[in-house]
Amino acid sequence: MSQVIIEKMPLTEVQQNMESYFKTHDVKYIATDAVFINMGTGERTEGREAVAEMLHYIYHVAFDAIADITSSIITENKALLEANFKGKHIAEFAGLAATNKVVSVPFCISYDLENGLIKEARIYMLGDVMFKQLSGNG
Repeated sequence: MSQVIIEKMPLTEVQQNMESYFKTHDVKYIATDAVFINMGTGERTEGREAVAEMLHYIYHVAFDAIADITSSIITENKALLEANFKGKHIAEFAGLAATNKVVSVPFCISYDLENGLIKEARIYMLGDVMFKQLSGNG
């Protein structure tokens, strides 16, 4: 009987970039002309600086939150992230004043990558789950 040894392959630079981005949301991993699209609302955020502002607002102004990663797949030109948005609602969000409630909302983001950077992100977040949790019905 022959023995097969499977070795873990070293991560490519793109994979390292994406894993760092998933943990930090550092916009240096986002193309200057990137587009992030909220697939539930159709809202588009265009450009690195606008994306940086949007991410800061969601994770550090409206909520004190993190993306609790459950799984990810990364290739040279695509990435997929599955996570839970976990945090406390601390300021106005979507017309709703701070509730100080803690939410845990599943989401998935599909990324198109170009030259090792995020070119487009399509965000699938369960907004109805979030608003049920914020209203106390979830």
